[in-house]
Amino acid sequence: MSAQSADLVLYNANVLTMNPMQPVAELVAVWGDEIVRVGSNDELDLYGLQAKRIDCEGGTVIPGFNDAHLHILTYASMLLSVDCSPAAVASISDIQGVIRRRAEQTPRGGWIRAGGYNEFYLAERRHPTRLDLDKAALNHPVKLTHRSLHACVLNSLALSLAGISIETPDPPGGLIDREPETGEPNGVLFGMNSYINEQVMPPLSEDELSRGVRLANRSFLSRGITSVQDATARNGLEQWQTFGRLKENGEIIPRITMMFGSHALADLKERGMYAGCGDRGLRLGAMKLALDETSGELNPPQEELNEAVLAAHREGFQVALHAIEEGTVEAAANSLEYCLNVSPKADHRHRLEHCSVCPPPLLRRLKDIGVVVVTQPGFIYYSGERYLREVPDTQLPWLYRTRSFLASGLKPAGSSDCPVAPCNPLVGIYAAVTRRAEKGQFLSPEEAVSPEEALEMYTLGGAYAAFEEKFKGSIEAGKLADLVVLSADPTVVEPEAIKEIQVMMTIVGGEVVWEGQ
Repeated sequence: MSAQSADLVLYNANVLTMNPMQPVAELVAVWGDEIVRVGSNDELDLYGLQAKRIDCEGGTVIPGFNDAHLHILTYASMLLSVDCSPAAVASISDIQGVIRRRAEQTPRGGWIRAGGYNEFYLAERRHPTRLDLDKAALNHPVKLTHRSLHACVLNSLALSLAGISIETPDPPGGLIDREPETGEPNGVLFGMNSYINEQVMPPLSEDELSRGVRLANRSFLSRGITSVQDATARNGLEQWQTFGRLKENGEIIPRITMMFGSHALADLKERGMYAGCGDRGLRLGAMKLALDETSGELNPPQEELNEAVLAAHREGFQVALHAIEEGTVEAAANSLEYCLNVSPKADHRHRLEHCSVCPPPLLRRLKDIGVVVVTQPGFIYYSGERYLREVPDTQLPWLYRTRSFLASGLKPAGSSDCPVAPCNPLVGIYAAVTRRAEKGQFLSPEEAVSPEEALEMYTLGGAYAAFEEKFKGSIEAGKLADLVVLSADPTVVEPEAIKEIQVMMTIVGGEVVWEGQ
């Protein structure tokens, strides 16, 4: 193959390569699914008429966005659910109204899925209860999922089907909220979302799953997301096979790196699967462990956590530790220090997912450990008002830090945690640059980063977090032709304009898979 052979040539473009050896260019040539040339418009005549030519008319071309932490199947399910997000409802009465309308369209006894509510943004400033949901749908089991995915509300019929009563004890890592006077469950469950999904509710049918995934696929591509990293702790062999089938059927086009739960480690090992196995469309990623303090104690306990991290580490896997609160971030640091003391390894890239509160002593420990922090700057935008109201003033400077991670030599990756927040990388970049909430408030502006640094977090940073930087994350010869054409350059427009930038075209493996209107 000569250097002048190409299937696709993008030219007259403002190419931001994320490659420090050649930061900008005007032309990108693609052969098959790989980039073969990054150069200037003067080289356009080198490529014959067999190549498809796209005149970008000065538009900005960047590497495809890589969302380093989200939940594909949960998002697909949420897209089929009753929308109870702050954008759709403002009160518990509104929630009752939309659920009541879904009940009218659902056969008696059929489950109703609803999701996205956030009590902070409801007029009542409280969680709905089973009694609230009963008024909307008494003859249908209802599950209303919190925006965080770490809580849900069941109506009385759903509680009965789940076998949850006044005698039911709190499960490990979970909490059944109760009426203070009687001890009766009020329908609000913390840390039990996965249990209800897997053990109580019927799974989505094949048709429902397919429909939801196609909606998620369109959402990803319309936002320029060409790679996603699924961070669902319940993932295992079954989900691997599901993703493989969805990829084979062309129902989801972005490349997937699938994390898996500790429960699946032995099964995957027995089947000869290893870190990074699969192909460039579907790869096996880190082992995910979720830490929480829902019950007032660390779950899993520190000793158990230490051994789980070490077991995955010895099998050659990255470990991705879900840690939000200061206590769980400290526990994650403890486990990684233990692991690396017992079994040292260079370039392990063990990950800390969220790291929401990171005070200076913990930051220094993370630097010494050499973790990859996968953060969600978009939370500053979508939940900033709540943080300012509920997070103690002493912790606000340490909340969703970005500048401090970079200054410490860490390599943070950007993500959405979709469907916890919308999967819009440009809003995440905006929030990382401005540290501004949706209603205009600023949160620890000293943690702001430059547009170039924020853009790298959502491209090369995401690739690095998954050991994929050799073939993703920047625009250079030999890498995958995953590209996005934007309506404006996020590194030169006014910061307030970043979130308004439109995705004009998304390209995966040299194929145009989405075009804006």
